[in-house]
Amino acid sequence: MRRALLIAALLLAGCGKQGALEPKAGRPAPQRGETQVRASKPQEMLKLDPQAVPQRVDDNQGPLPERGNDPFNLPPPK
Repeated sequence: MRRALLIAALLLAGCGKQGALEPKAGRPAPQRGETQVRASKPQEMLKLDPQAVPQRVDDNQGPLPERGNDPFNLPPPK
């Protein structure tokens, strides 16, 4: 069983594309958009825009102010 998993993992690890991206044989390259000056290159098409990968903000509020006397802040029932 372990041997089969190892062989499967090795086969899956070797199936990635290593070369440059090019259109399939007999198919044209993607058309340029109406607003583009020139057609995009494959590497430009793979680049994500900032909206797709936003920057992470860990603390956007800062520390919260202390709350005053709250009549509904009761201890849990026993």
